[in-house]
Amino acid sequence: MNGYTGKILRVDLSSRTTRVEDLDMSLARQFIGSRGLATKFLYDEMDPTVDPLSPGNKIIFATGPLTGTIAPTGGRYTVVTKGPLTGAIACSNSGGYFAAELKFAGYDFLIIEGKAEKPVYLWIHDDGVEIRDADHLWGKPTNECEDLLHQETDKEAKIASIGPAGEKLVLFACVMNDKHRAAGRSGVGAVMGSKNLKAIVVRGTKPVGVAQPQEFLQAVTNAFNIMKGNPVTGQGLPQYGTDVLMNVINENGLLPTRNFQTGVFPGANNIGGEMVVEKVLIRNKGCFSCSIACGRVSKIEQGPYKGEGEGPEYESAWAIGADCGVDDLEAVLKANYICNELGMDTISAGATIACAMELYEKGYIPRDEVGLDLRFGNAEAMVKMMEMMGKREGFGDVLAEGSYRVAVKYGYPDAFMGVKKQDFPAYDPRGAQGMGLGYATSNRGACHLKGYTISPEILGVPEKVDPQATEGKAALQKSFQDLTAVIDASGICIFTSFGIGAPEVLAMLNGATGFNYTAEEMLQAGERIWNLERLFNLKAGLTRADDTLPKRLLEEGLPEGPNKGRVVRLGEMLDEYYELRGWDREGKPKPEKLAELGLTKEAGPIIATS
Repeated sequence: MNGYTGKILRVDLSSRTTRVEDLDMSLARQFIGSRGLATKFLYDEMDPTVDPLSPGNKIIFATGPLTGTIAPTGGRYTVVTKGPLTGAIACSNSGGYFAAELKFAGYDFLIIEGKAEKPVYLWIHDDGVEIRDADHLWGKPTNECEDLLHQETDKEAKIASIGPAGEKLVLFACVMNDKHRAAGRSGVGAVMGSKNLKAIVVRGTKPVGVAQPQEFLQAVTNAFNIMKGNPVTGQGLPQYGTDVLMNVINENGLLPTRNFQTGVFPGANNIGGEMVVEKVLIRNKGCFSCSIACGRVSKIEQGPYKGEGEGPEYESAWAIGADCGVDDLEAVLKANYICNELGMDTISAGATIACAMELYEKGYIPRDEVGLDLRFGNAEAMVKMMEMMGKREGFGDVLAEGSYRVAVKYGYPDAFMGVKKQDFPAYDPRGAQGMGLGYATSNRGACHLKGYTISPEILGVPEKVDPQATEGKAALQKSFQDLTAVIDASGICIFTSFGIGAPEVLAMLNGATGFNYTAEEMLQAGERIWNLERLFNLKAGLTRADDTLPKRLLEEGLPEGPNKGRVVRLGEMLDEYYELRGWDREGKPKPEKLAELGLTKEAGPIIATS
């Protein structure tokens, strides 16, 4: 096959059966792969109103046509399911080496259904597939679990697993692979836990072919050269990792601090990428076929937080650090290690503690319920609560439901900082209007990666645009969302887009698949993916009312810094965005748009008639 193995592995945990199916290549051309095709499978096979933690939900591990090839960063996979945190479609992406190994074993997709009676793990070795008992692994942190599974299977195997947070159905539990890489957002790890599935172990020995070897090699070489010469992918990220953004975002006055109460954090430098290099970095680390190597292998030599692992990424350092008012790098790292070992999304974990800190300081949560002095800046309390949350111990059991539910429970819903019940990442949109629109319209809930307009608005890549302008931001956000859907579906990392763009992705896709897409066809595939995700959410019960932002961001100006007094002017962008998308005023795709994208059948009864 060309870029694809052409095979889907389907596992029914309820009946403990497996089967292999052929991939429909006409669908592959329409949806590319990974995020795109997995969304198609989920939409076709499952009722979007199902309880995310019931056996009726499915969880799909999906690779793209560039996964497992020599394409730059060709080691990505997507986990697609219905998210327990949001009730919307979950689309969580990860790197490392697990995805390539799944392709080497001969599978483009792994679709998991039902629920095992007791804990199990999957052992996939090329054509051999076993469902094995995992009672002895239940309760183990992800690092210990991987070590044990390597002993039981193959030391060269690649592993995706959940920790205690996933087992205990923490609503923002993630799937960890290669010990330190995470499919992090929306609670995909809780879905694995609800199915009693502890881990997926894969060893593959098969090659991944491409349609046009010479053309593909030329396209890949060109992409690598562009990325090497780019100041972000060739210099900034390799030298300082993603946490290089900490001081940049802070200086621009949109670093969310103390649960978005301000956009400037005095201690930012203490937890930024430069300080990580100076104080705790051991070495860089890259994922499969990656020249960027933005991963950080770090170590705390001594003291109460002594330990070794990976991190922090920028989003993690922000959520655990600035958002909680903590500028102790070692405490931030320790909390990051805890998240990886227990299997929690660092963004939602940190943001939930930050929300609780605001509620605590304002008197909504009494101290005797918490058991800790959970004030902003209390690093010791933050680290302790992180562990309690991942294990659902004490007040951590309350926080394990996520910040939206915590804020509602204690009578101050305005303290929730997110969209569609998912917490914001590390950019206050009062300082970047396009990012505000992106948060509001993201299909998986608050997300920066599905339309990263911070790149032009703040970083000036590929060119600088006025972050406070609303004119043109609807078109900008739509184009970023569609291209990102293509990149995710292809099986490469979004960080490549700092250097390469649609022409380079197109050349690699065509060389691998032989589909000979035009640029318009490729980007239309991204638009098709975005619209199908929207259709899933509409059937799940989401409406225009969910495409909004918290009152704080819409009505309360930032109190200090370069963006003092500014709010998000969402109303100036949302209707235009809907119009550009071909949706009606309620955010439903119009019949003519669905027909244009070949999605009329999928729309079913929710097709707009206006």
